[in-house]
Amino acid sequence: MTTRDRILETALDLFGTRGVDAVSLDEIARVVGVRKQTVLYWFESKDVLVDEVLAVAATELVVVIDAALRAAPDDPLDRVDAVVRAVFRPAVRRPALLGLIREVSRLESDQAARLRERLQSLVDRAVAYLGNEMDAGRLRRGDPGLIAALGYATLTGIATEPEALRAVGWHSDAAGLRGLRDELRAFFRAALAP
Repeated sequence: MTTRDRILETALDLFGTRGVDAVSLDEIARVVGVRKQTVLYWFESKDVLVDEVLAVAATELVVVIDAALRAAPDDPLDRVDAVVRAVFRPAVRRPALLGLIREVSRLESDQAARLRERLQSLVDRAVAYLGNEMDAGRLRRGDPGLIAALGYATLTGIATEPEALRAVGWHSDAAGLRGLRDELRAFFRAALAP
């Protein structure tokens, strides 16, 4: 793994665990085992590093969702289920990814706009798919844009409210994430069944 990749990996873990504002370039450099100047060689500022971390996360999300959709059966409920499993797979391996989702709502407007641009085609495809399946009677009729937004809000809520989840007995470990994923899959299946 290159130094640049190690910096990105470390930044993703730290940003996702503690928040973008709480992590300095000095700390990232220390954890990677390089000088701050090395971090600045690869990323001219913390904002540039945040953008790159988000780009890596967005690209990974698009790749895993596309792969899940290619492998999923034609049934729309099975396809939605495949997307939920695909999104959680990297989160189970790396829980900091859920924390990074939390950070999206805290980004400055330029960074949020750049992330939205990276994900817009994925969102557009999801909304169009939901709408087409609703029109065909294979999913419960609703507003496809709002349904997609509710899915995102549910995932974001999971990432941003771990204390609320702990209050109901949830544990933020691999088993807890799998249980959460399975409940979310059942929730979407019940909500979208025609």
